[in-house]
Amino acid sequence: MFAGDVWCDVIAKGEDPSRLRVNMVRFAPGAHTAWHRHANGQTLHVTEGRGLVQSRDGEVIEIRPGDTIHTPPGEWHWHGAAPDHFMSHLAMWEALGEGQDGPETQWGEHVTDREYHIR
Repeated sequence: MFAGDVWCDVIAKGEDPSRLRVNMVRFAPGAHTAWHRHANGQTLHVTEGRGLVQSRDGEVIEIRPGDTIHTPPGEWHWHGAAPDHFMSHLAMWEALGEGQDGPETQWGEHVTDREYHIR
């Protein structure tokens, strides 16, 4: 799921009556997720540091404190700290609803150095 050192603290578990899940996620410099997608999409809100995010076939975007990024349902993406900075963000997504099948989060392959732009 992750490359490098990443710490996750659960803030909201997505239990009835609200399906909202919220984690505080902290990335060491250079740490990042693998490619993944969320059945109901995901919103990231950067709280400190500097990070990177990319959707499949999209450009790598730098993110900073105060930035909010939304990935639509089913969109493959990765995110993490910039190579030379720590980065923390709130990760928010909706748990599967009644009648929804499949994984809430589907993990794919690891991000390559070329995709991450490590030179």
